[in-house]
Amino acid sequence: MSAPTYPTARTMSSAERPPRSNARGDRWVGWGDRIYGALITACALAIPLLLVLVAAIIARSAWPAVSTVGAELVTGTTWDVPRGQFGALPAILGTLASSLLSLIIATPLALGVAIFVSELAPPAIRRPFAFLVDVLAAIPSVVYGLWALYVLVPFLREVVMPFLGDTLGLGALPLFKGPAYGPSLLAASLVLSIMILPYIAAVARELLQAVPRSQREAALALGATRWEMVRDAVLPYARSGLVGAAILGLGRALGETMAVTMVIGNRHELPSSLFQPAYTMASLLANEFNEASGALHVSALMAVAGILLAITLIVNAIARWLVWRMEART
Repeated sequence: MSAPTYPTARTMSSAERPPRSNARGDRWVGWGDRIYGALITACALAIPLLLVLVAAIIARSAWPAVSTVGAELVTGTTWDVPRGQFGALPAILGTLASSLLSLIIATPLALGVAIFVSELAPPAIRRPFAFLVDVLAAIPSVVYGLWALYVLVPFLREVVMPFLGDTLGLGALPLFKGPAYGPSLLAASLVLSIMILPYIAAVARELLQAVPRSQREAALALGATRWEMVRDAVLPYARSGLVGAAILGLGRALGETMAVTMVIGNRHELPSSLFQPAYTMASLLANEFNEASGALHVSALMAVAGILLAITLIVNAIARWLVWRMEART
């Protein structure tokens, strides 16, 4: 009878050997993660804290004018610094009117660009065409203002305004009546529409490209043409996001300063026609802040800045909510 055999111990290879724990190295790795997390958190919190700080400074600086002038600051139409009258209603309405009119002009053009790039353009020109549209967003505002001042305004004064006055101003439409000044609410709105067009087009293009391919294939399988597919399947799916893109463009138009200041005419009156000069809150701040002569004048300008900040934040919050709603659906 042979002796029983027992398994002998075998030396483990380096690949099979469990890694040795290095308490000191693990401690440094843990501290590194904590430091990195703290830095990232601080950077993330810096932006909302900065916004709160800006709002607090504006509110503190605007309080003397708000307590002195009161509701007249929003409802008044007279801006007379020597007499202490600070009615910003013409600037508020001029800001809203120029921004809304530019949005009406730019949104169909931007949507057409987005549909062409994402759905209809041949692959060879799709990317270059999108790049050319995006380049419009990189042009400085003062360049737009100079172009509008020396090219757009003379063209409007000599050609467009007389034509609109002779054709549309003769009826019951008061928007196209009056002398053709050149610098006007219409000129500012056209410049703004060109400036916000690339922003709306870029967001709309991304939203249309995010529509599931199954939406397009289902529409084409049912016999729809390419345009019917875009109209009935793609656009309804991205409707809320496209509205958000338009409102983002509106927020961009509300705060534009230099180009609008150069072509709007800067008259602190309620315009009754698109041909008349007007004023915006951003133009008011740009023209008068460096020349503010008294504490109440500075406080009134800060109050106007606070109104502009509040309107811009509300508009952008609505736009972001609509875009996030679209992204959640996809």
